[in-house]
Amino acid sequence: MRHYKKGRKLGTDKSHTKAMKFSLVSSLFLNDRIITIESRAKEIRGDVDKIIGWAKRGDLHSRRLAIAALRGDQYLVAEIFEKVEQGMFKERNSGYTRIVKLGPRKGDNAPMVIMELINEGKKKEEPKKEAPKKKADPKKEEKPKTEPKKEAPKKEEKPKEEPKKEEPKKEDKPKEEPKKEEEAPKKEESKKEEEKK
Repeated sequence: MRHYKKGRKLGTDKSHTKAMKFSLVSSLFLNDRIITIESRAKEIRGDVDKIIGWAKRGDLHSRRLAIAALRGDQYLVAEIFEKVEQGMFKERNSGYTRIVKLGPRKGDNAPMVIMELINEGKKKEEPKKEAPKKKADPKKEEKPKTEPKKEAPKKEEKPKEEPKKEEPKKEDKPKEEPKKEEEAPKKEESKKEEEKK
């Protein structure tokens, strides 16, 4: 039985799993997006949330905990704390990462995902304001019913305009005929010149 063995195995021993998780977390904070296997992405979600939570607290003890979690990378910790101070995750209490599925990997059919940090805040829904508008809508619906009747005659006028467009086409044909007549004398003149030669 697996007593006192928390988390996924990920196909490696404990030290390798720990090193792999550290590597994935640090590369996620450096690049804001990584491509990895689904199980690994799900495993590091808690570590990422924990580090961002420490950055939101912002005190010295939290900074030292984050440095220990990222194995002494003070510059990366300083960058994370600066982003949080600027209000990057201000409106979120948790869930700072997003996992988007890509499909299976070609070689071993492992499920691949994109894991990224969420930059935008949560959208607040306001269903209370929408409910009164729905009650007022039935009165407004009566007025638009009369407006479509006015639009219907406009549709009938469009077919009347179409025959007018056909009339200019008839005028175009006589213009082409004189061009043919002009070409005919030119042909006769060219024949006469050839005979003279």
